[in-house]
Amino acid sequence: MSRSRSTLLLTTLTAVTALAAPCLSAHAAGTDPWVRAWGENAQGQLGNGSVLAQQTPAAVTGITRDDVRELSGGGGGAAAAANPFAVALLKDGTVKSWGNNATGQLGNGTLTAQSFPATVAGLSGVSEVSAGLNHALAVKGGRVLAWGSNASKQLGTGQDTTNPYKNPIPVQSLDKVKDVGAGCDFSVALRQDGTVWTWGKGDNGRLGTGNNTTRETPQKVPDLVDVESVAVGCDHVLALTADGIVKAWGKGAEGQLGNDSTTDSNKPVDVAYLDAVARIFATSASGFAVLDDGSLAGWGKNTDRQLGDGTNANRTTPVVLDTLKGVQSIAGGADFTVAALDDGSVIGWGANAAAQLGDGTTTAPTGTSTVTALPPGSGITHVTTTMTGKSAFAY
Repeated sequence: MSRSRSTLLLTTLTAVTALAAPCLSAHAAGTDPWVRAWGENAQGQLGNGSVLAQQTPAAVTGITRDDVRELSGGGGGAAAAANPFAVALLKDGTVKSWGNNATGQLGNGTLTAQSFPATVAGLSGVSEVSAGLNHALAVKGGRVLAWGSNASKQLGTGQDTTNPYKNPIPVQSLDKVKDVGAGCDFSVALRQDGTVWTWGKGDNGRLGTGNNTTRETPQKVPDLVDVESVAVGCDHVLALTADGIVKAWGKGAEGQLGNDSTTDSNKPVDVAYLDAVARIFATSASGFAVLDDGSLAGWGKNTDRQLGDGTNANRTTPVVLDTLKGVQSIAGGADFTVAALDDGSVIGWGANAAAQLGDGTTTAPTGTSTVTALPPGSGITHVTTTMTGKSAFAY
């Protein structure tokens, strides 16, 4: 299908689905079953059948929260070249995708965008998914599958890099993988033995292998063991070890490595002043840690107040965010952050010019204040965003 025909189809669907994508205000009853999305939508990345921006959470077509095991947003801003898209892993092991598809990142065998979720054909038995800037990863039976752009060798196949891969293909060499993370032109895999493997673009040291070399097949990150979880930003990586220590590597210009530096690191360094860490999250250029006592700490890029510490200064070491309690899940794009709290609400802070905070306005909160996108009792437990864009999802 040509780009013009694709655009016409998306525009037509806007009118057809307007009533099928109801919005839920922050004051509505928390009984709605749908996955919700809001913010920029010019490429259909919100999955509601339209290409209209949403100032409040709108239902993603045909997907209920109870059906979803994991949802991951990829790509960037509103422009087609930013490739915004999303993939959802359902509890039955199948995967749905929607949004921009210029690099084959929807995995559906085409380069045609779609503004509503559709099943990735032939993909079943999947246990994990992750969407990057222009590619996606999935784990099936401990093996990694990849699709989308391979321009920086981020698919790990050792194959041609000039053409998009429109269907999932196996990553070389890896087995016994329990989780994956897709970044901006690179990929990360966590194996069951606690080792971390990376491949793709090596700029800024984002592969953690001790140099900035781009690699077309997975390489083990040296001297990194007993890793329990990984979180992947645009061009930095966080890893949580079994003893509660957070390691980081990659780009450091905005302080996202948390090691009191703005220097890149091509090998893992300790995030400073953190211990007893329960969970880690990486946003586009920042990091967050939920501590064992339930408190939240954040570091990295903060020019739009996306850390929530009341300032707009980048933080090179973690700062405890005393006003943010009960965080279950946290995610962020280019200039904003959203979080799911333990009372079922979704809150946000940072920039809001594209309504990316989902509160029905385009006004950014000030100081340490937050705004509410979904009310307590909504049933939401997880959030995600497009990687470097201004679209958000709650499920």
